[in-house]
Amino acid sequence: MSTSFKHVRGDGSSSFVTVLVDLTPVVDGAGPSRLLDMVPGRSAKVLTEWLDARDQMFRDRVKVVTMDGFAGYHTAAAKAVPEARTVMDPFHVVHLAADKLTVCRQRIQQTTTGHRGRTGDPLYGIRRILRTRAELLTDKQKARLFKAFVAHDAHVAVEVTYRVYQGLINVYEQPRRRDGKIAMYKLLKSIRTGVPKHLTELAQLGRSLWKRHREILAYFDVGASNGPVEAINGRLEHLRGIALGFRNLKHYILRSLIHSGQLQNQINAL
Repeated sequence: MSTSFKHVRGDGSSSFVTVLVDLTPVVDGAGPSRLLDMVPGRSAKVLTEWLDARDQMFRDRVKVVTMDGFAGYHTAAAKAVPEARTVMDPFHVVHLAADKLTVCRQRIQQTTTGHRGRTGDPLYGIRRILRTRAELLTDKQKARLFKAFVAHDAHVAVEVTYRVYQGLINVYEQPRRRDGKIAMYKLLKSIRTGVPKHLTELAQLGRSLWKRHREILAYFDVGASNGPVEAINGRLEHLRGIALGFRNLKHYILRSLIHSGQLQNQINAL
């Protein structure tokens, strides 16, 4: 996972760091995840060099690598720890679909009205409802959704993309992982090719997800996700807020390791 540690422009250095987290305590049920290291930059090269700097015994012990949708991390993991199982996090799979749904809505909005969303426009009025899980919608929200879909023939593109988005969410809700894996494979295959031309965003989504379908399906075999990693990221965001920001990268990494690397008990302040 990568995160931005500063929001200052012009000094020439990268504002991103690659965050490496150990999920072993979570998998073993021994405790929370812990921060391993933070490396300046966000690229396949950064992660590859970090893994190459570890000894072979360390790399052999890496069994599962969870990651977001950034392809560079997948490339690095495949090169440095080829025996490890790579998993694309469910949150980022669904988030990618949500982004495509938003782009589709905006495109159809422009096509049908000639302007960006305004109060009173059917699609603009459901922009938040579209991204909400269907089971959480009220009857009033469901009625607004239906009304917007039938308001114009061109809105069918938004409706179809919405159905796929909700389908992805439902797949991850399957009680049995095997059933979820089968359902996910069928869904990804259904939008891989043959999507009508007017469903531009859905076709793009299908191609993007199929390129990573092995990592997406691996989740149902392994069960590991980026949830603990995002928890660490939340703690780091809180730390940066308490410090009112960091300008020195070394200080930021050191404070982060003390804060989230389970090092507090090993440091004698006296």
